Amino acid sequence: MTSATKGQAAYLARHPNRTAPAVDLLRLPLLGRLLHWRGVRLALQAPLFLLATVLVWHGLFGPELAPKNLATLLTWVHYRGLLVLVLLLAGNFFCLACPLLLPRELARLVFRPAWNWPRLLRNKYTAIALFVSILFAYELLGLWAAPRWTAWLIVGYFGAALVVDALFKHASFCKWVCPIGQFNFLSSAISPLEVSVRDTKVCAGCRTKDCIRGSAAPAILPVTSPDDTSRWLPLPLVTKRGCELALFLPMKVGNMDCTFCLDCVHACPEDNVSLATRLPGAELWADASRSGVGRLHQRKDLAALAIVFTFGALLNAFAMVSPVYVVQEWLSRSLHTTERAPVLAILFAFGLVIEPAVLLGWASWWTRRAGGSREKLLAVCTRYAFSLVPLGFSIWLAHYLFHFLTGVLTVVPVTQNALSDLGWPGLGEANWELGGIQAGTVRVLEAGVLGLGLAGSWIVGLRLARKDYPDRPWRTALPWLLLHALLWACASWILAQPMDMRATFLGG
Repeated sequence: MTSATKGQAAYLARHPNRTAPAVDLLRLPLLGRLLHWRGVRLALQAPLFLLATVLVWHGLFGPELAPKNLATLLTWVHYRGLLVLVLLLAGNFFCLACPLLLPRELARLVFRPAWNWPRLLRNKYTAIALFVSILFAYELLGLWAAPRWTAWLIVGYFGAALVVDALFKHASFCKWVCPIGQFNFLSSAISPLEVSVRDTKVCAGCRTKDCIRGSAAPAILPVTSPDDTSRWLPLPLVTKRGCELALFLPMKVGNMDCTFCLDCVHACPEDNVSLATRLPGAELWADASRSGVGRLHQRKDLAALAIVFTFGALLNAFAMVSPVYVVQEWLSRSLHTTERAPVLAILFAFGLVIEPAVLLGWASWWTRRAGGSREKLLAVCTRYAFSLVPLGFSIWLAHYLFHFLTGVLTVVPVTQNALSDLGWPGLGEANWELGGIQAGTVRVLEAGVLGLGLAGSWIVGLRLARKDYPDRPWRTALPWLLLHALLWACASWILAQPMDMRATFLGG
């Protein structure tokens, strides 16, 4: 048996033949044709790139008052609300349409990256640090009220993506650096859609592995010889790019590291790729080795990402309610300082380091004791940390939807005002009284979202316990179920408080 055949047998043994999915978006009549179109990504990126350009321009040269500026309003209210909504309903389509990659694609027409991403940095810790830095800067600099800072943040984001991917191969920015991308990857675990193969038997017979390698075709190009005699020279030309994030589809499980770029769809010569429905959250308890990720429950960096993702949701929401000001005043008096940076640093250290360490350490110790195991606490914590993801996402979803739905129409007067400033009053006079859905109605929706998140975390926790301790799953899962309930109660209390309506004229 050849090595290629052995490899095929190995992944077929790990991933038995799949049945046809209930719904495959790539098989739908109109949507399927659109997604198969090789220009679909550019068609989505171009208008978003134009919008980002408008946000930078208005942030730098528009009104300094945040509720009248498109940069602050669209970035901190509408973009975040639409992001979590799309992640919930459809998955990582925002990465598919990401405008950050448009300058990279244009740059690649001139030069190609030459280096591989450093092995020491092939983890999520850089992205986690950047994610925390953005949350910290959001509070310290008051980014929701600072159009110019917001504009420079957008410019910096584009610049970082361009520099990283200009120097390093294989979409290194998306996989190892981008904090928004990591947020999307983890949130997509709750999505009902997944890029996968339709039939692993078709992949077993594939010799080219185009879905990950891409495909090349000879192109006959005219070349002029030194003696001015025209001749034709065949050159290899890559026509279809494979997965730059190193996800080999037959061994891919879930949405981690998948940007929904659809390169594998265009590259597969057998049309064996699907964008199909699946059970949301199932990848969080699946422990099979997966391409590009390995064993999820052994990835300490991904567990750390799940922890920061969840506790960061609580911290970000808590920073917008009135009790936080009481805490900040007490810390300022205790430290004898009026500077915000050290006060915020203590809040962040407590919310993202001390609190998670105590709570997760306690839950891991209880699980190990109840299961009669001698496994290291860190290993237990790493595995069960992924049960936090459904609840964590529900907190982000409830929080961001509150701002988005209560202020959904605020973009209308801001756009009217921006066009009037340019001398184009075609949309009429700005109506600053426009808002959105009543806050009381949205809070009912918030409660339902948090309840579903709690149920999802309980399901994942129990599934993990049934796998680890089949003879005593409830006893070993109990500390995690209690932890989920505690975090749910904290989130429910926070989101029930009057909340700052940042970047809008709306009241709390």
